[in-house]
This record gives sequence, structure tokens and C-alpha cells, in this order.
Amino acid sequence: MSLNDPKKSLRLIKTAFGSPEQLHPELTKAFTQSGTPTAGLTAYDLQPGALHLYPVDTPLRNRTPRVGTGIGTQANWKAITGINVNNVSAGLGQGNRGGVMATSSQDYMAAYRGLGLDDYVTFEADYAAQGFDDVKALAVQGLLRSLMIGEEKVILGGNTSLPLGTTPTPSLSTSTAGGALAAQTWSVICAALTLDGYLGTTVTSGINGQIIRTNADGSQDTYGGGSAKKSANATIATTGTTSQIAGIVAPVSGAVAYAWFWGAAGAEILGAITTINSVAITAAASGTQLASALTATDSSTNGLVFDGLLTQVVKGGGYYAAQPTGAAGVGTPLTADGTGGIVELDAALKWFWDYYRLSPTTIWVSSQEQLNITHKVLNSQNNGAQRFVINPQQGAIAGGDLVTSYLNKFSMQGAKSIPILLHPNLPAGTILFDTDEIPYPLSGIGNVKQIKCRRDYYQIEWPLVSRKYQYGVYFDGVLQNYFPPAFGIITNIANG
Repeated sequence: MSLNDPKKSLRLIKTAFGSPEQLHPELTKAFTQSGTPTAGLTAYDLQPGALHLYPVDTPLRNRTPRVGTGIGTQANWKAITGINVNNVSAGLGQGNRGGVMATSSQDYMAAYRGLGLDDYVTFEADYAAQGFDDVKALAVQGLLRSLMIGEEKVILGGNTSLPLGTTPTPSLSTSTAGGALAAQTWSVICAALTLDGYLGTTVTSGINGQIIRTNADGSQDTYGGGSAKKSANATIATTGTTSQIAGIVAPVSGAVAYAWFWGAAGAEILGAITTINSVAITAAASGTQLASALTATDSSTNGLVFDGLLTQVVKGGGYYAAQPTGAAGVGTPLTADGTGGIVELDAALKWFWDYYRLSPTTIWVSSQEQLNITHKVLNSQNNGAQRFVINPQQGAIAGGDLVTSYLNKFSMQGAKSIPILLHPNLPAGTILFDTDEIPYPLSGIGNVKQIKCRRDYYQIEWPLVSRKYQYGVYFDGVLQNYFPPAFGIITNIANG
């Protein structure tokens, strides 16, 4: 190297070490916007705090009073359910006393249950979230909200004491048109589902039998997943390549849905879940769960929860009606009476008056029934049944109508409007009549139903046994329903 030629020396150095672009390819002669949000010298526009984009819809829990006077292992009460039930005449003979009347009474009880959920936050998760969000507070908040959502489902349809038993054997028929079934002998099995079973079931994931749950402390709980004992299989032979099968099972009291399995005998696969007691089978089952994998016992009850309203109606003598079966896979929808009313709603409301002289205060429905009730009322043949008030202002007419209440013709106070409200967990095909007040002046009942707690919501931050912050949110109580006959169900309702 010549010290007298600096340019030549510089060229030799560059050749030996390479150019800056070769040594550091991320360096450029100019700054340009990076191709991804997190690459290069790019700011990351992240809004502090995670957004809570999930629903916490708990309408029954929100409107059910909570009292904290629970003691012992169960709430107990007695009710006088009738006076002068032998209908003794009140007439008196001269100088005589009256006839002796009979009074009927009933004992009620409801065992307390604990409900709760657990979660944890690792130390590393806490470190990583600093400056963005409080993940420990989020964990507890999420637990409380999740517990409320879970409690809502139990208030609606918890089932600790009403076994569905064995699902009846389906009756089958076939036709050679309208389907894509190959010629073979088909076997069909059905399993009735409670609300818990229905909400935890899809054709893809399968239905739940007995569930063994491992808890946060390593303990285990076993409980029913909400399915009745499966039926015996029924068989039928199809011909050709365009056949279909109609399957019908006798309605099961307390069920809100039915799971259907079909295929070759011994290899029946879950293919449909219906909220009516029938199915139209037109193709091979699309699920993966085999009927042979189901437990051979009734898994419809859950001993860890209390009975909800749907269960209490069936057990406690409330109004219960199942729509007729109708055509398989089609069923029987609600019936318009032609004068702006619904036949089935009127029949229920008349029953409440005829037997108990009361009116429900709310009608809870699914989105399917909300839509169907609206269509049947507004499409009534009697145009005088509706009155529309239109704002004449240009552009102020909005499309769509909604029936938000139903007029009860059978009320001591004359015609009474009952709100029709959507419930987030009520299955299509089921309507619940709810009562918040008893119209008897001397009934002695403040709350027709209430959550009676031995201990209301509480939080525990468990001692550290690892590098995790562990939390639990719980409550202990029961749904106390003073008068189950004031509630009612219409089920097995078809869409239409």
C-alpha cells in the first residue's frame, strides 16, 4: 500500500471491508416508510387500554331481587295454595253455623349452590402490560362479568332435579324424492337436550354427556352436560339416490332441543340439532361425534347448580304447552287468529286467569319468535287490528315494524299490555312467561322470585404458590320462586 496515494488506499479499504450497504443492508441512502406497522423507525399508534367488545346481557339477573338472609343448606317455605278448595256453599240455615271449608298448602325448598370462576395472571404478563393496561384488574372484572353471564343461564334453565330420562325411540318414514340419501338401511338415534345441553352443543363439537372438569386447584367435579340418555336406534331402508328420511320423536317434557344421529347401525353420526321434535334427513350426517361415544346414562342434570325458571315451570305446575309435531322437519309454528292475536299466547294467558286469576308481566322470546310474532300480528287478515301513525315530514318514514307487547284480554284490571322482550339465551322454539308480581292484595309476597344468598358476589386473591396471581369470583345462593304456577312455557314452536 502506498501512503503517497490516499485515494488508492481508500479503494483498497472499501474492497476489503465491503460497502456500508453490504455490511448493513437495513441502512439506506434515504428514509422511507416501513412496509409493516412494527418494522423500522415507525411509531406504533396503540390506544392505551384494551376495548371490551363482548356482550354482558343478563336481563333476568338484573331484574331479580337479591336478598342476603340465607342460612343452613336450603331455603324452605310454606304456601297456602287454595282456600275453600272443596267449594262449600256459604249459605246458612236459620240459627246454624257455616260449613267447614278445606285449605290446601304446599311445602317448598330450594338447596343453596355455589357458583364461581377462576383466572390467573402470570408475573410476565403483568410486566408486559405495564403502561398499557392493568391485567390483574381486567382478570377480576372478566371473572365477575363471566359469572353474571353464567348465573343468567342458570336462572333461566338450570336443572339440578329434573332428569329427562331416556329419549323415546324415533319413528321413521322415507320418500324417494327431495334428498340425496343412497340406497341402504339407515339407523337413527335421538338425544333430548336441556337448555344447558343446547347452549353447549354444535354439530361440529358434539353434545356433552357426563363432564369431568379439572378446577384451578387441581380438584375435579363431575356433572351432567345437559343431554338425556340416547334413544334406542330405529332403522329404515331407502332406495335410489334421492331419498330422504323423516324422523319424529315424542316431545320430552323439560327439553328445549334434540340432537339427531344417523348412519349405518352402530356408526350413527351427529348430523342435526333441532328445536322441534322432528328432523328431515336429506344427506349424510356432517358431524364427527358417534352416538356410540355417548354415555349410557342420563346426563341431563347438573348437581352443581340450582333449578332455573324453565325447570321450575315443569316441576312446579306452571303453564306448559308443546306445539304439535306437524310435518317432520317443519313442525307447527305459532298460529295467527286473524284479528291481530296469537292463538297460543291467548290460550296461555287464559289459563293463567282461569286457574290462578293472574297475568304474567313479561313474555321472553328468542329472535325467531320475536320476528314470527311480529309477522303474524301485522299480517293479520283484519286490517283494523293495526293503526299506523305516520310522520308526514318528508323522509321521515322508516321501514320495518316490531310488536313490542301483547294485549292480555284476561286480566282483573281489564286489557293489560305485556312487554315482549328478547332473551339472549332462550332457544328458538321456546317462549317463557315471567311474573314479577302477584295481584292478590293479601298474598304476603313481596318478590315472586328472588336470589336468596348465603353470600353474594365476593372475590378471593389466592395466596401465591407460583409466579402467578390467582383470582376467583364467587357467590352462594339459590333462585327462590314462591309461586311456580305464575310462570309458563310454550315450546316445540316451529319457525314460520
